[in-house]
Amino acid sequence: MKSNIIDLAKSLGFSEIKFAKYQKLEQQTKNLKKWIDNDFHADMDWIKNHLPLRDDPSLLLENCKTVIVFAHSYNNGIDHLPVEGYGKIARYAMGRDYHKVLKNKLKKISKYLESKKIKTKYFVDSGPIAERDWAVISGIGARAKNSLILNKKLGSFFFLSTMLVDQEIEADSPVLDMCGKCTKCIKACPTGAITEPYIVDSRKCISYWTIEYRGETLPKNITENQNKWIFGCDICQEVCPWNNHKNILNTEKEFYPRDNTTQLDLLESSEISEKEFIDRFAGQPIIRTKFSGLKRNAKSALNFVI
Repeated sequence: MKSNIIDLAKSLGFSEIKFAKYQKLEQQTKNLKKWIDNDFHADMDWIKNHLPLRDDPSLLLENCKTVIVFAHSYNNGIDHLPVEGYGKIARYAMGRDYHKVLKNKLKKISKYLESKKIKTKYFVDSGPIAERDWAVISGIGARAKNSLILNKKLGSFFFLSTMLVDQEIEADSPVLDMCGKCTKCIKACPTGAITEPYIVDSRKCISYWTIEYRGETLPKNITENQNKWIFGCDICQEVCPWNNHKNILNTEKEFYPRDNTTQLDLLESSEISEKEFIDRFAGQPIIRTKFSGLKRNAKSALNFVI
């Protein structure tokens, strides 16, 4: 069964597939609660919802026995080149919304397993499941000091998704620390968002402010260090030694830049109409920042670069 699942997932474009035995994540949930108590989640209150469900996967799927973790590269080998008057978007957001693409792939795996009388429930960066914790437990990768997951073949430019099943499947082994003494990501963050190894304060993170924040203006500390990022930020990943030319590249065409767009014209983005925004970015991750968010981010970048 394990090899069949791996073969099917590989045929669908997944880069790595690992398995973990069901367990409660009591310590991981305590760590998350401490992070929330420090207000590191900013105003993303949805993170603190359903903590008991994050702790115990059997509350999501009765009689859960195994957690399958899937990694899918989104690394297209594209670097951000400085172009005057253009703003940068995170690599993961250049193509189609990964939630939709990966859910379609997981649905096919789920149908196969259910044909074998195995119950499943799957998630793509949504729902009350601790994907990064399960990625570590299953052996997909090790936690990086910027809080992301590192994989020896993929670096950190990959999507995570999970599937709960009610059958025991041989578990894989966790990966040991991959960062060692390296602190490049911590030093590279222009706003000091990585307050200590493995801890990110969202209140200082460019990605939080350019994606999740709903206010009218960005704070001075973000604007002064924005570096023309208008949707997300890849700085801490770009300096990571594990992200290099040897990484396995993405094979999913849906994740390649739509219309070959890897950066956005700042002036156009600052003046875009709501209809133009929806028409252009429907079905892409950029839609998450909303019409007003993209305009705000572009205006902020323009005010700094002019």
